[in-house]
Amino acid sequence: MALYVQKYGGTSVGSVERIEAVADKVSGFRCDGHDVVVVVSAMSGETNRLIGLAKDIQDTPTPREMDVLVSTGEQVTIALLCMALNKRGVPARSYTGSQVKILTDSAHTKARIQDIEVQSMRSDLDAGRVIVVAGFQGVDAEGNITTLGRGGSDTTGVALAAALKADECQIYTDVDGVYTTDPRVVEGAQRLEKITFEEMLEMASLGSKVLQIRAVEFAGKYKVPLRVLSSFKDGPGTLITIEEEDTVEKPVISGIAFNRDEAKLTVLGVPDVPGVASRILGPISRENIEVDIIVQNVAADKTTDFTFTVHRNDYPAAEAVLQKVAAELGAREVVGDGKIAKVSIVGVGMRSHAGVASKMFDALAAENINIQMISTSEIKVSVVIAEKYLELAVRSLHSAFDLDAADVVSE
Repeated sequence: MALYVQKYGGTSVGSVERIEAVADKVSGFRCDGHDVVVVVSAMSGETNRLIGLAKDIQDTPTPREMDVLVSTGEQVTIALLCMALNKRGVPARSYTGSQVKILTDSAHTKARIQDIEVQSMRSDLDAGRVIVVAGFQGVDAEGNITTLGRGGSDTTGVALAAALKADECQIYTDVDGVYTTDPRVVEGAQRLEKITFEEMLEMASLGSKVLQIRAVEFAGKYKVPLRVLSSFKDGPGTLITIEEEDTVEKPVISGIAFNRDEAKLTVLGVPDVPGVASRILGPISRENIEVDIIVQNVAADKTTDFTFTVHRNDYPAAEAVLQKVAAELGAREVVGDGKIAKVSIVGVGMRSHAGVASKMFDALAAENINIQMISTSEIKVSVVIAEKYLELAVRSLHSAFDLDAADVVSE
């Protein structure tokens, strides 16, 4: 008998019929003798509906009241799922984040989990009950309802699995696993049987939307085996684990991630003096704008061109900040490009194989795709290219690294 923590996202519980289907699945695990803790999101579209109601009343509602409002979406789901389980003869009990006592800091709308009290949950499990917990929410030391940010139900699931020392945390979603790349872009994309936490963390941070970054970080830190499965069809899914297979046998590249939401800014003709990078990026940081790839080129005339990328939504604000900074520094001008994309190859196999980056560059050159910026780490290489070449680049790299025939399972 095992203890599973299962998380079901908004599409998985998006209607009464789908909640009934989740109840059938959970009931099956109980019939097999397993203990089950279920974490659920709000029904698909419900959180957006609640946010819309708030905006109809106030343009900028206070974060505390927004947390009180949006946390009600999950409360509906946990009650309905428990009703469906009880109807099937499976004893179930629902818990909000505050009832479980998922203790967080007081950063409303983006709180972080500090501790979880497990005693009441263990008592329910010992009594043969299924526990159904509202994802995405907790409570601070003063008793205020907090939320973990969009997608926080994944983090709730992993945190509960860590606290309860579950055998596995299963994330049920609308895809049946982690793929070598987005199947909507590459028809031959393959489902991976296994991927390491390191690889999944890179994939998530580089644009893969299968799992939230914080959930992967949490799972890796506490060594919680994580499995991505489909709510709508049976299958083994993809296991995310700390264990690395023999890198001689493992494909060099596990997957290709990409992100269309990028923009590039360059300050031209900046005096090449100590502290100039801080003077450029400091004001950007103070505007709460996150910077991704950074490149600096020093010219013979002792000036430098300083280039970096930001999220496309932050492009106008970042450009406005840079115009002021450029004037203060005596820079020549600020130029930008809001039509770029980032493509990344990821794989722990890079550690034991040379020439991976050059193979990537050769594949892109063969398609006449110009590389504008490059960023590397131990297990990834990212390039910035024109957005119009994104899908061509992903397909060519998928083929170049033989991911169409990778050691994976796909139907």
